[in-house]
Amino acid sequence: MPKQRPKTLPAKITKTSGIVPPRTTTRSIPLFDPCAFLSKAGLGRRIVNLKKDQTIFSQGDPAETVFYIQSGKIKLSVISSKGKEATIALLGEGDFVGEECIATAQPLRLATATAMTGSAVLKIDKSEMVRALHEHHNLSDVFVSYLLSRNIRVQADLVDQLFNSSERRLARALLLLAQFGKDGAPETVIPKISQESLAEMVGTTRSRISFFMNRFRKLGFIEYNGKLTVHPSLLAVVLHD
Repeated sequence: MPKQRPKTLPAKITKTSGIVPPRTTTRSIPLFDPCAFLSKAGLGRRIVNLKKDQTIFSQGDPAETVFYIQSGKIKLSVISSKGKEATIALLGEGDFVGEECIATAQPLRLATATAMTGSAVLKIDKSEMVRALHEHHNLSDVFVSYLLSRNIRVQADLVDQLFNSSERRLARALLLLAQFGKDGAPETVIPKISQESLAEMVGTTRSRISFFMNRFRKLGFIEYNGKLTVHPSLLAVVLHD
C-alpha cells in the first residue's frame, strides 16, 4: 500500500491581517511595594534591634544613613553649647529617623536619637535611599507625605510652646506618646517615661510636671501603677479654651 502523506493543517488566515502570528506571552513586572522595602533587609539596608536607652546616633555624628522605625519608641534630643538637654520629638512605628541626611547640605546629625523601649529599626544607606526614591515614585509619595506631616507637627509644637499653658502642653505630649490622632487605634498604655523627660518636652520644671500628673490622675484622665495609661478624656484638656 502506498504511504499516506500526513495531513497538514492550513494556516489560519483572517480577512484583515492575513496569517495570524504565533502568540507570545509577556511576564508582567511586579510593582514596587514600599511596605515590603521598609520591612525587610536587603541591598544597602539591614534591620537593627535596639535595647532600651541604646543610642542610634549622636548629635554631631556623620549623617550617612536613614532609619525607619518598625517597632518601639525613639526619642530625639538636642544638647546646647552650655550642656542643657531638650527633648524635641518622640517617634514611633512608621516614622523615619535621620532623614535629614538626604539633604546634601546637612552632613552632620542635628540631634541624638535614643531608644525609649526595645525597638527594631531598618537602617538604610543614604545612597540606597536616594536611589530608591528616584526610581520608585510610590516610595517617594510615602516619604514626601511623611515629611509634610512632620513639618505640620513641628509647626504645631512651636505654636504649643508659644501660646499654650504648661498643663495643656503636658496633656498634648501624653496624647502624642499614646499616638492619638494617628492612623489606627491609639496605644493607651505608653512606655515608661521619666518626669524629667516630660519636663524637657514641655519646657517646665519637674515639680510642675508632678503637680499636673497628679491632677490628671485625680480627674481620671490617666492612670499610672507601674505603667502609664492615657484615656481619651485627656483630650478635654487640650481642646478646652
